[in-house]
Formats: sequence, structure tokens, C-alpha cells
Amino acid sequence: MDTFYTDLLCVGAGLAGERVAVAAASQGFETICLSIVPPRRSHSSAAQGGMQASLGHCCMGEGDCPDVHFADTVKGSDWGCDQEVARMFAETAPIAVREMAFWGIPWNRVVAGKGTYYKGGKEYEKIEKKEKEGLITARDFGGTAKWRTCYTSDGTGHTLLFTMDNEVVRLGVTVHDRVEAIALIHDGETCMGVVARCLKTGKLRNYLAKATLIATGGYGRIYRETTNAVINDGSGAIIALDTGIVPIGNPEAVQFHPTGIVPTNILVTEGCRGDGGTLKDVNGERFMHIYEPGKQELASRDVVSRWMTHHIRLGKGVPSPYGPHLWLDIRHLGEKHIKTKLREVEEICNEFLGVDPITQMIPVRPAQHYSMGGVRTNKDGAAYGLKGLFSAGEAACWDMHGFNRLGGNSLAETIVAGKIVGEKIAEFLQGYEVDFKTAVVKDAVKKQEERIDRIIKGADGKENVYEVRNAMQDQLMDYVGIFRNGEDLKKAVDNLQVIYERSQKVGLRSYSLGANPELALALKIRGMVRMALCVAYAALQRTESRGAHAREDYPERNDRDWLKRTLATWKEGDSLPTLEYEKPSKVWEIPPGERGYGVAKIICTEDPEVCGEKKPETN
Repeated sequence: MDTFYTDLLCVGAGLAGERVAVAAASQGFETICLSIVPPRRSHSSAAQGGMQASLGHCCMGEGDCPDVHFADTVKGSDWGCDQEVARMFAETAPIAVREMAFWGIPWNRVVAGKGTYYKGGKEYEKIEKKEKEGLITARDFGGTAKWRTCYTSDGTGHTLLFTMDNEVVRLGVTVHDRVEAIALIHDGETCMGVVARCLKTGKLRNYLAKATLIATGGYGRIYRETTNAVINDGSGAIIALDTGIVPIGNPEAVQFHPTGIVPTNILVTEGCRGDGGTLKDVNGERFMHIYEPGKQELASRDVVSRWMTHHIRLGKGVPSPYGPHLWLDIRHLGEKHIKTKLREVEEICNEFLGVDPITQMIPVRPAQHYSMGGVRTNKDGAAYGLKGLFSAGEAACWDMHGFNRLGGNSLAETIVAGKIVGEKIAEFLQGYEVDFKTAVVKDAVKKQEERIDRIIKGADGKENVYEVRNAMQDQLMDYVGIFRNGEDLKKAVDNLQVIYERSQKVGLRSYSLGANPELALALKIRGMVRMALCVAYAALQRTESRGAHAREDYPERNDRDWLKRTLATWKEGDSLPTLEYEKPSKVWEIPPGERGYGVAKIICTEDPEVCGEKKPETN
């Protein structure tokens, strides 16, 4: 068996993983990145709209600063985020954007003079200042007070990832692609690396490292209707949860994006609405101005998704063989704008729908998009429970998003958290040594060899892994979606427990050890159902509505009882996760209040540390 030794092992080679690798390699530490796919095919490349940073260069961004970005992020999170982390993020984002420009990102730039923009379907005039010409510009995005989203047309993730990968190559970082980590190697206190499987040959490998980073993205593929790529099945969260030690933070916080195209659920960027696109119903009429007079189509994603679902429930959806949908209309933006700043949207619509967005409206409805939850870490990116284990990006609950992420803050987090966490890992590695205990390594490998052998031989049963996955996805779509209630969540938890039993009895129809997607899924399906149970069970227990977690039976945001973070661990032999709750950080720059959009029903906290003031004494 091949064994590889390194200072830092990055499990995942998307933007977060590669940015951490760049930070460590820049300081001379040997680094290896593992990736299921070639790095430039990582899901980061699918991000379209942009990356938030408070540069304030364009006329609609004047007066922007980290303070405003911080406030938008806290409000967007529905006061669910760690404000200390959100502050670090907002302060570092402008530096990170300029750093990416230095490395070669072709950011769209300010063009001086008169121009036009659209809001609510209406055309307005703007004038860009001559002295700002050539500086990095920005577009509007949901939930922001200023135009702050830096972009490269609608291919921002693509350009960021290719540029970052160039840095990885330049610094000599080793990348092993088509390799998947299937278990962490640890002794209950210290992480020593991973057991990985080559997806081409099926052979197992040891990767032993002083520091191990989980940066595998989200777990959207536990849902059937998701904008996530097929590789976003939660593999990083699964291997952390399998330890029984490392918790998953806020698993119930699942974001649905308003504009997944029907029926494929491929995302069309929020940049469409940021640039002035409008949502319309079966009658071709706008409706968001009725529900959200201020923000309209550019309220936060959780709010827009709920109002779209509500409007469909009123019978205003467009009938289709795939269920009712709504329309996204960008026709008024014009051919030139679409072909330059929304060119990927045009290509997606033409290729996957046979729709020309220059002349036709785009069929859309909300689809699962982002996991605010993930491997729980501290502000340095160090995972709870195991020394030497770190996480960054969507795989982590860092936690700057709380219960709802603002558009543009995801790409920003990959770069910003990658920079901050990468530098902290480099500090951690200075002078740090770890004993690689051979018995622990052998036991970890043996356990995985036996697991694969039992699946291949069908020793535990003959359940069809695809049927098990589909059953899991149906439960989440039917009962743990945009709107939630206790009765449905209880059904999901009960049904998923039965499906969990089935997941432990899967057998194969194809027996190749090498390039075998069925075996790859069989190795993950138990962990995927565990993640689904973490989502459903944590949602059942959280009896409030906060951000993307919307309980119809508990419509209030309950700061009195639920201003705390969920921590889910899984003990071996259990059929449900163990849930504990973490008190919020004592750093409260902005005490809980109204977001300024969405329906505000709040049960206020009386904690003086949170409110920022002491309650008056009463006799």
C-alpha cells in the first residue's frame, strides 16, 4: 500500500482548499491536495455572480466599508453568525480581492461616464466618476446596502479557480486527483491524515500529515433538487461525523436558491436579479414588490425563496410536466448586456432548456443550493474535537453565515477563510511534530478494507444503493424543504431511520474495485443518510424560525431560547445524532434586531451580554 507523508493535507482542491494550500506552501510547508476531480473541475468553478468585498469604487457602492459589509452579513445570517468571524471576514475581503487581482483575475472595471441600470424592471441612470475609472467595479446582490459584488461577467468562480490553480502549480503543491478520502486516521485526540481510495484503480492509500484540512464543499446532493454538482455529496462532513468526536455545526441551516432552472436545477446566477432581472408569475406579472416593497427581488435568498413558494401555493405558478414554476425575466437588459455580463446564463438556457433569454423568459423555482452547516471550527479554522484537523469553505461551519448566506459571500469566504485559515495552519505547523502511530494507521486501513470487502460480497444484504439514495432524497424534499413543520419533520426522522437501516445492508450489481460509481456511492450512502438525519432531526428540535430554517408552526425567531448553535455528533451504534448546543460568542457588535426585510416576528432575548446593556433592577 502506498503511503504519503506531508506537512499539510488538503482534502478538496476547490477554492478554499487551494487557497489554504497556497498560504502554507508560501511559507515553505510541503502540501498535498486530494481531489475527486481535476482541480479546475471543482464545484467552485460553477459559481457565477461574484465575490463580495467593500471596495466602494462604483458610484452605487460609494460609502461602502467593512462596517457596512459586516452589518449586512450579520443581518443576512438572521443573527445566527459568529460576529467575531464575520468581522474578520469583512475586514479581510478587500485585501483578498486585490490579492486575486495581483495574481491575474480580470475583474470587471469601472467605466467612467453615464450608464444605465435596472431595478424592479425600471431603467435608471448612473454616472461613474472619472477618477474611479479602471478600478474594480461591483454589481448589486440580495440583502446588501451597497453594490459590493466584484465579478468577472458571470464566470467569477471559473476565473478565480483557474487563477488559484496557477498559484498552486507555481508553488509546487502536489495534487492527487481522482482520489477520495474515505476515513480520517485519528486516535481520539489527534488527526494524523486520511485513508483514501484511488477512483481509477480502487486501491487504498495512506496520507499521513501533521495538519489535515477538510475543504470538500457542501452536502447538497442529499437533496434531489439541488444546484450542486454530483460531487457535492458531503464526503468531508461524513468522514468527520464518522469519528463520533467532531461535530457538525448547524446542519438544519440549508439554503434554497430562488433561481434553479426547471427541470435540471442548474443555477442561473443571482447576478441576473442583481443586474435588474425580475420574477414573474403565470400571468406575466411581477410579485416581489408586493411582499418586499423595499428589497423586492433583492431581498436575501431565504426570503425570496419563501415568497416564491408562497406565490406558487396561491396558484400563481406556471404549470409544467415537472411541477409549477415561475419566470425570471432578463429580456429588458438587452442583448449586449446578456452576451457580455450574463453570457454563461445565455449558454445554460440555450443548451439545457432550448430557451433564448434575450427573447424568452427563463423557467425557475427554488432549489437546494448551500449548506450553512458543516464541520464546526473555531475562528482559526481548527475543528472541534481533534488536534491537527481543520476545515474551510462550505465544508466548514466557521461560522460567518449563521442561518442564511448572502449571495457573493460564498466565493468571498473560500478566498478569505482560505487566506486566514491557511495562515493559521502555517503558524500551527511551526515546530509542530506528530507521532504517526502505526497501530492506529493499520487499524484504520483494515477497517476500510473490511468494509469494502463486505459491500463487494454483499455480506450485509442486497439493498440497491440507488434506491436507498432516492428514498433519502424524497424524504428531504417532501418534509425538510423551504417550509417546515413538526409533523412533517417527525415523519422525515422516522422514515430516515428506516432508510438508515437499509443503508447498512447495501450490496452491488457491479463488482469492479476500480472506476465503479456504484461502489463509490455504496461507501458513502450510510454517511449521507446520517447527514440527512442530522438535518431533519436538528430541524425538528429547533422550535423557531431563523434565516433559511422556517418553521410554520413556530414562525417567530426566538432569541430568548434559540440564540445558540447546534452541534451534531454521531455515536457508533446509534440511529440518531446526538445534539448539543453551543452558547453564542460573547462578541456582539450588533445586538439582535430586525433584518429590514422578511417578516419580523421576534421573541427577544433578555441576556444583558447579548443586548449590550443591563436590565434595570425592579423592586
